[in-house]
Parts: sequence; structure tokens; C-alpha cells
Amino acid sequence: MSKPSKSDIYSKIAELTARIDRLPTMVLPISVILALAFGYFIALYDVIDIGIAFSPTSLQYTGLTSSEASIVVSMGLFGYIPGAILLGYFADKYGRKPMLIFTALLTAVGSLGNALSVNYPMFIIFRFITGMGIGGDLILVPTYIVEMVPAVKRGQYFNLIYIAGWAGLGLGPFLASVIDLLNPAIGWRVIFLVGATLAFIVLIIRSHADETVRMLALKGRLDEAERIVRKMEEDAKVKAHLNELPPYNPLNYRVEEKDPFTVFKNKTYAIRIISVMLSIFFFYFGEYPYLTEYLLWSGNVVPSKDVNTYTFLFGLAGVATFLGAIGLRFIVERVRRAVLTTIAYGVGMLLGVLITIYFTVQNNIPAAFAGMLLANFIGVGWSNQLNYLNGTENVPTYARATAFAFSDGAAHLGAAISTAIILGLIGGLSASIGISTSSILIWTLFQVPMVIMGIVLIFVLPNTIGQSLEKVNEANAGV
Repeated sequence: MSKPSKSDIYSKIAELTARIDRLPTMVLPISVILALAFGYFIALYDVIDIGIAFSPTSLQYTGLTSSEASIVVSMGLFGYIPGAILLGYFADKYGRKPMLIFTALLTAVGSLGNALSVNYPMFIIFRFITGMGIGGDLILVPTYIVEMVPAVKRGQYFNLIYIAGWAGLGLGPFLASVIDLLNPAIGWRVIFLVGATLAFIVLIIRSHADETVRMLALKGRLDEAERIVRKMEEDAKVKAHLNELPPYNPLNYRVEEKDPFTVFKNKTYAIRIISVMLSIFFFYFGEYPYLTEYLLWSGNVVPSKDVNTYTFLFGLAGVATFLGAIGLRFIVERVRRAVLTTIAYGVGMLLGVLITIYFTVQNNIPAAFAGMLLANFIGVGWSNQLNYLNGTENVPTYARATAFAFSDGAAHLGAAISTAIILGLIGGLSASIGISTSSILIWTLFQVPMVIMGIVLIFVLPNTIGQSLEKVNEANAGV
């Protein structure tokens, strides 16, 4: 039997992807969905709960000083960037599945190492390892999902994973606080141990998952890809109660397997990637100070008797983030991603933060709380998922993880810059224009660039709703 020609291979790959995109429903095994969802759950559980593990009640038992604990926390964030970029690159070179397993392993080993840490260097090393695992997971989970679900309702399918992650943000602190208060001497170790246990479970489940069909096809493993697609088709017919599936229409495009970084040589892709990176950069630039330093700032502008009230309400408003993620489900497939991103940035972050800051300065507690709810429901609850979709839907298969890793990894510098300067800028201006005016001005200005970039995305990114990934990339934007 003669070896198939390149044109035959290209045609087969186009057929396979078209067959997935015409499926009427998602047919990933529930175990795989849970393994992906728990990856996000662990990521957001870890981000918040390390603060509880190093709370004043338990810090004395860790052997760390407060300044050392602060550095340990920051090491996790430093780990995000190389974790995202390196593991994203390797996922494009060697496959999504092995790197998803490796991210779970890094998270598990890092969390277990922190649970067993007995000195400052151990905390530093294992926290960095955990950060690398989580940074990689945040990139690879959306990459895997968008490649393995049909084009119809792709945003809604990913939304299921996203909601699970925000559940980690909401439920994690409650669980960790109970553990910490029950026994502060060992509670901090148990908090890390919970994360490690979940990560090891995720690792085991992911080891039984399939590689994405698009990656198998790109690597020439067509027989394996064909087997997976046939099973998906049979499962879809059963799930949708159909005797026959809808017809499929393969696209005509050239399949490319090249070094992922060559994607930047394509002008169309380069413009998309850089635009998405800047939009996420400025989103983090405005979001992170609000999430991490609002309470520090508010202590300087509200009466001391009301400080605890603002602290409680700010924490309560966090529930709106989870509800916002659920609310996004009903419109994510009705409005272009770039338009929704701009709304999330403008209405949620800019308007929500402005209302919060203005009425905090006025000490109007109900109105300030309304602003917090708006900022969390639309600003935080929508923007993150839309950023993930923008970062993964608009680049070709051979560079999807690398491109998004670059966008999200570099964008985290926005958070590092803004959190370091915002309170200083407010303090510096307050001497000349007053603390109230300087606060409103600086907090508002920090939100404006993301809105501008959201508008730019409307002109740069194509409409991806219900569209094949190959149609908006390889067939139209590829070389």
C-alpha cells in the first residue's frame, strides 16, 4: 500500500476537524471534564488560600516571618510566567495531554512540598514549582477545550470549566478558613495538602484522557484521530437521540507543523496576539489593584468605625464573580467575544470601579457596595473567560498554546506594575488635589486603557461564534 500524499493527509485532517465541529453536543467523558474543571478549581483555590495558610493565627507555626511569607506568595506568581510560556510551547511541540499531566504533577508536588516544608528555602522552591504548574494549567485547559468541542456553543462549553474555577474562588476560602481555625498549628499544612490531593487525583484522570484530535492530526497520527472522532460521533448520536448526524463540510486549508514561535512571522496572527496580550495586560493593570489593594486604600479614606463593614462587603461581593460567570453563559454565544470583552471592561471594570471608589470616598456604603457588585459580576466574572477565549480561538493549532502563553504570561507584568505604583501615585497627588480627588482620578485612569484595547479588539479579531477554529485561522489567516 502506497504512502498517502501530503494532499491526502491535508484532506483527512480537514475532514476530521469538520466532523467534530458539526457535532450537535459535547461528548467529552465527564471524568475528563471534571479533571479539567478541577484544574481551574485548584488554581483559584491556591491563589486565595495561601493567604489563609499564612494568616496571623497560623503564621507563627510555619517558621516564617511576615516578610518571608510575602516573598513565598510572590514566588508563586513569578512561577506563573515561565510555567505558562515553557509548558505552552512544549504543548505545541509534543501535545496537550502530556503537558496537562505534567502541570497537574507540578501542582501536586509543589503543594505537597509546601505542606511538608520546614524552612524558608523549601517554601520558596515548592511555591515556585506550584506556580509553574498553575500557570501552565491556566493556559492548557482552555486550549484543550476549544480543540475538543464542536464549534456550536464552544463558549458555553468552556463556560462550564470556568464556572468550576470560580467555585474554587468562592468555596476554597471558606474551606481553608475552617481548617485553619480548627487547628492553626497544623491547619496550614492541611490546606496545602488538600490542594496536593486534588492535583494528584486530576493527574490520574488526565492520564486516561485522549490527546486532542487536532494535535494528533497535526502530528500525522491519523488512525488514532479517526478512532477518537468515530467514538465521538457515536456518543453524540446517543446523547442527542439522533439516527444520523448533520452533514459536514471540510474546509480547504494548508496544514502546517512548524516551530510555534514562527506564528509571529505571520502579520495577521502577530497583530491578533499582540492586541490580545495588550488587552489582558491592561485588564490585569486595572483589575489586580482593585482586588488586592482596595481595602488597603479604603482604610485611609473611610471612618475607622466603618472599615470592618467595607471589608465584609468587599468579601461578600466576591460571590458576584461566581454569579457573573454563570450569567455569561446565557449571552456568550449571542454577542461577539470582542464586543462582550469591551462591555465587561467598560461597564464592569471602569464604571463598577468608578462607582465603588466615588461612593467609598463619600462614605455611602450601599452605593459603594453596588459598585463592588457591578465590578465583580461583569468586570471580573466576564473578562477572564473572554480573555481566555480571545487568546485561544484566534491562532492556528500549531501555535495555540504558545501564543496564549505569551499573551497571558507577558500580561501579568501589568499586575506587577500597577500594584506597585497605584497607592504611591494616589498619595503623591493627594498633597496637591486632595485624597478624594486623587483617588477617584487614579483609580479611574487605571481602568481606561483596557476599554480602549477592548475597542481595538472589535476591529482586529474575527467573529468566532459557531465558527470552526480552522475557518477563522488556517483557512482565512494562514499562509
